[in-house]
Amino acid sequence: MEPPNHAPVVPDATSADDFRSCWQRLPNKELFLPLLIAWLALFQFFGNSTFGYVDTPSLFHWMWNAYNSKSPAADDGHGNLIPFVVLAILWWKRRELLAQPLASWWPGLLLIALALVLHVVGYVTQQPRISIVSLFTGLYGLTGLAWGPRWLRASFFPIFLFGFMVPLGSLTEAVTFPLRLMVSKLVAAICQHLLAIDVVCEGTRLFKMPAQYEYEVAAACSGIRSLVAISAVAIIYAFMAFKGPWQRLLLVAAALPLSVIGNTFRMLSIVIAAEWSGQQAGVAVHESWFWSLLPYIPAIFGLIFLGRWLEKKSAKMEAPAPITQEQPVRV
Repeated sequence: MEPPNHAPVVPDATSADDFRSCWQRLPNKELFLPLLIAWLALFQFFGNSTFGYVDTPSLFHWMWNAYNSKSPAADDGHGNLIPFVVLAILWWKRRELLAQPLASWWPGLLLIALALVLHVVGYVTQQPRISIVSLFTGLYGLTGLAWGPRWLRASFFPIFLFGFMVPLGSLTEAVTFPLRLMVSKLVAAICQHLLAIDVVCEGTRLFKMPAQYEYEVAAACSGIRSLVAISAVAIIYAFMAFKGPWQRLLLVAAALPLSVIGNTFRMLSIVIAAEWSGQQAGVAVHESWFWSLLPYIPAIFGLIFLGRWLEKKSAKMEAPAPITQEQPVRV
């Protein structure tokens, strides 16, 4: 009979211990932190020159106003979430990042210099969007200066997501109008040929006469919000699940057709509700937060299905060819 094992039980490290350990392993903090504070201060006090629109010198205040604007043309609320998504992915990749050879790298100054030039251009021309690109380009350059090119390569994906923090506002009209036309035509075609509902499409208007119901596929209903959200999810999924560029590109490219399918699905639900119970029933479906989630259901399932197919395809391509033994020749 073996004696009982009295080895002490080592408790799992807490999140605070894990963070402290990661922080201690980062070199050149005395270089990175002062430069980071100075960089953020630049955009806090000299970040915005468009005082006629948002009366503040702070680029961060301008961004907050853009993300939380009540304007019908504004659809950039996802900008509030992106920093948390980036931090979460950086934390998830912390072991990979800390495994890189970390050392100061002076060419990182070139990225910072490029970011400064971009900010000067954005400030002089009163284009805060250019300054936002400058802000995150400079942050990326600071990490390269402190921790080297291997860090830059390993952290490119989460930093790339900061691009979704550039508010588009009315600039999306070039995208939203074709999307509105496409969704309107698809809904009318499905209603007429598959559902036997006599819905007529006239531009971005969907209606059934005589005077039963009528809806306008407005800019807010174009699907740009679901397109941005699904694109972000597709990019995260692509970079976290795949290494090959073609798999990543295919997943990201799928975001556009999937968002169109999802938004068509939502507009169909509005028309079907109106067909059953009249105009107000369709309006109720349109304004319901629950039914507003409909565009994401086919899109998420579509991304999962495509991702699984790509995984199987990649596994077959990477599998070694079977070794066949030659049969001996009988004489």
